[in-house]
Amino acid sequence: MDFSFTEEQQMLRKTARQFVDSEIMPHIQKWDTEGGFDPAIWKKLADLGFMGVCIPEKYSGSGMDYNSLAILCEELERGDTAFRTAVSVHIGLNSMTLLQWGTEEQKQKYLIPQAKGEKIGAFGLTEPGAGSDVAGMATTAVRDGAHYILNGQKTWISLCDVADHFLVFAYTDKSKKHHGISAFIVERTTPGFSSKAIKGKYGIRAGNTGELFFEDMRIPAENLLGKEGEGFKIAMSALDNGRFTVAAGAVGLIMGCLEESVKYCHQRETFGKAIGKHQLVQQMIANMEAGYQMSRLLVYRAGEMKNKGVRNTRQTSLAKWQACDFANKAADDAFQIHGAYGYSDEYPVARFLRNSKAPVIYEGTREIHTIMQAEYVLGYREDKPLSYMLPEWPFE
Repeated sequence: MDFSFTEEQQMLRKTARQFVDSEIMPHIQKWDTEGGFDPAIWKKLADLGFMGVCIPEKYSGSGMDYNSLAILCEELERGDTAFRTAVSVHIGLNSMTLLQWGTEEQKQKYLIPQAKGEKIGAFGLTEPGAGSDVAGMATTAVRDGAHYILNGQKTWISLCDVADHFLVFAYTDKSKKHHGISAFIVERTTPGFSSKAIKGKYGIRAGNTGELFFEDMRIPAENLLGKEGEGFKIAMSALDNGRFTVAAGAVGLIMGCLEESVKYCHQRETFGKAIGKHQLVQQMIANMEAGYQMSRLLVYRAGEMKNKGVRNTRQTSLAKWQACDFANKAADDAFQIHGAYGYSDEYPVARFLRNSKAPVIYEGTREIHTIMQAEYVLGYREDKPLSYMLPEWPFE
C-alpha cells in the first residue's frame, strides 16, 4: 500500500496544524479549566472546510477521502481531544452515516447544512444501562400514524448541548432484540427533547458531554434512517467510522506527547546533563516513537480499505485498540518525563494524560476490542463482506 500523501493532503495537514497552533494552543488550558471552548471555533472550522472534509462536493463537502479525515483528526487531537471528538462525532458518526444510509431528501435536509457547518450533528447510542451491550437499551419508538413516539434517555453523548441534529437509536420491536432496533434523525427543536451536560469529568474537559432525554417526542416517519430493524447494523457501520477517527486522533495525541517530551528533554538537566541523555528517558521516547509509527500504519491501512469500500471492521478495531493504548502509555510516559512539572498547568502533559483515558473506553472498550480480535483469529467471528454496501471513495 502507498501511504504517501497527495499535495492536497499535505496542504490539509499544514492548514490544520496552523489552525491548531493559532486558534487552539493559546487558549486550550483556559478552556480546559473552564469546561468549554469558544463557540466561534465552529465557524472557523467550517470556513476551512473541515466540517465536511470527506463529504462529497455535491452535498457541499470538500470531497476528500478517509485518510484526509485521519490527517485532520491527528492534527486536531494534537491540540486537544475535545476538538477531535467534535469532528469525530459530527463527521464520522453522524454525517458519514447519513451519506451511507440516508435518502436523497434526508441528505438535502440534514447532510448539506452539516457539511457547510451551518448545523452540527451528533450521535445517541449509549444509555445508562446500555454501553457495550447495545441490546440492553431501553429507549423506544412506537409508530403512531405518520410519526414515531420516542421515549427514553441517552448518556455520555458528545455535543449534547451543542448539536442541532442527532442520530438516535431506539427499539421499534424489543422482542427481536438486535433486529428490533431502528435509527432516527432527531432535531433538537422537537418538543419533548432536553439535554444536560455532565460536569466534573476527569478528562476532555473542554468538550461538551452529557445526557439526552426524550419524552413523548413525535418524530416524523420520514426521519427513520434506513428501514425498521436496521438500526443495529447502521450503528455498527457508524462505529466503524467513529472508531477510525478515534484511532487517528490517538496518533495525534502521541505526536503531541512526543513533541512536548522532546522539547523538555532538551531544556531540563539533571546530574550535569540534559535528561534526554539518560537511557531510561530515551527508552520512553523510543516507545512513544514506536507507538506513533505503528499506530499510524494501522490507521492508514484501515483508511485505505475504507476508501476502497472494503469491509474493515477487524482492521479498524485493531487500529482503535492499539492506537488508544499507545496514546495512554505515551501520555503516562510524557508525564513521567516532566516529573513534578507534569502536575503543573504550565505544561500540557497532565491534560494529555487525562484526555488519553476516555478513548480507551468509548466506542468499544479495550476489552471489547481484545475479544473481537481474538474471535477473528479463532474463527468465532466472521470476517467477510457485509450484506450491505460500503461507500467507496470518491463518494457519490
